Amino acid sequence: MNDKNPKSSSGKFRKWFKRKHKKKQPDPYYLQDELSDGDDFMEDIYVSSLEIDPCTSTNELRIFVGTWNVAGRAPVGSLAVDLEEWLKPQDAVDIYVLGFQEIVPLKTRTVIGTEDPRKATNWNLLIGKVLNESSGCPWLTPMLNPISSDSYHYVRNPGLEKRASFSAICDNTRMRGKPITQHRHHQQAVIGGSKYKLMASKKMVGVFISVWMKEELVTKYTVSNVKVSSVACGIMGYLGNKGSVSVSMSIERTSFCFIAAHLASGEKQGYEGRRNHQVSEIFKRTSFPRSAKDEHNLHPLTILGHDRIFWFGDLNYRLYNLEDNLARHLIQKKDWKALQEFDQLRREQEDGGVFQGWREGNIEFAPTYKYSSSNFNRYSGGVPSRSGEKQRTPAWCDRILWYGKGVKLLSYLRSEIKFSDHRPVSALFSTQIEVNKSSNPRIFSKDTIVPNIMPPEQIIFPLQGTSGNYEEGKATLLSLIVKDTEASSIHTKKL
Repeated sequence: MNDKNPKSSSGKFRKWFKRKHKKKQPDPYYLQDELSDGDDFMEDIYVSSLEIDPCTSTNELRIFVGTWNVAGRAPVGSLAVDLEEWLKPQDAVDIYVLGFQEIVPLKTRTVIGTEDPRKATNWNLLIGKVLNESSGCPWLTPMLNPISSDSYHYVRNPGLEKRASFSAICDNTRMRGKPITQHRHHQQAVIGGSKYKLMASKKMVGVFISVWMKEELVTKYTVSNVKVSSVACGIMGYLGNKGSVSVSMSIERTSFCFIAAHLASGEKQGYEGRRNHQVSEIFKRTSFPRSAKDEHNLHPLTILGHDRIFWFGDLNYRLYNLEDNLARHLIQKKDWKALQEFDQLRREQEDGGVFQGWREGNIEFAPTYKYSSSNFNRYSGGVPSRSGEKQRTPAWCDRILWYGKGVKLLSYLRSEIKFSDHRPVSALFSTQIEVNKSSNPRIFSKDTIVPNIMPPEQIIFPLQGTSGNYEEGKATLLSLIVKDTEASSIHTKKL
């Protein structure tokens, strides 16, 4: 058969297709390229349709990231009011990611001794209470005290979609970075009526991270590969007084990594090199190993393998080569732009020493460290010097940075909670996630239905015809198209 003959079936099909598409702009989900003739033209239609019709769409999430050095103080009940002022629970926030430093005093017994899970437990209970009760949802304390260790991981229970499951495990050095569900001590508890659910939590000495997500989104989206990792790089390079705790998780097709860090202190010249080295060590040593269960569900192994990355904490970068009295003068004038010229972290980034390519919001608030332990309304030290107070030049020690596309900063500010010698800092982000179009009616299996190449008001024709014969199906389809060129319409009742 001569396919170029305009009177042939395929020639009429070409003529009809061009005529239809001249009349109106084609739907992007329908085939726009020239179709092949012959026995494989249905195959070409299918492949082209899948290329034009992507399997994913993008949805927006709002993420609140906060960091706070609490100077070893316990989360007393009265702190709930201050915590609410900082977190400002509101319906617009989908995920809360909170990083804390020094939730225990950094003394010898806490640094080299056995981890005490009670501090992390108390912080999680207080955070859960603030987030949920402020949103009008009752916060029920877990029964049987199941949250009793330093690591937690949300586990979806298919039979209890509307409940929150928590698993608690006892962590040790050999288990760090491994999937939490593989750990030995695995307990679960059910907490009902909550708006925000604890997704992951990790403590290493005084560094602590806690991730919470709206319950409705936990049900709506596929949240997978929730893993934790810790890196100790303090005394001798391996003790946990300094270092990081990290959470890796995937929401649908987008992977996230959250790193809460506490870096080397000290404002002497050259100490920035220590901090840069610790950042490098955290990049090198943070890992999220795969297990046998991850064979068909691969996840990033390292920090930089993720799509969206947030790094926050008491990074301890100071003001470089600036006299204390001049720094305090600029703070009094609220000349943040002039003060940032001496910011050590910005200089190190510009010089390529650390966080190359990472972004941070414009700092339009006063330095967050160091406030007087006797009067949290003023900075420590100054002239005249006060007895018993450390002389420290104020600095922006508490920072939030991010890396990756699809992230937009909405706000970057500090809170005025007078609980420790640091002020908490927070950032609100809008980020995009890729979501599978699992229910998209235009995505079909090649073995069952051919993509619709007819106008929307027409039908989708089975690939194999009514008798299961491919040639009959093709001939029937072409005959319908030919009739359409003569009668200018096709009615489903004719089938």
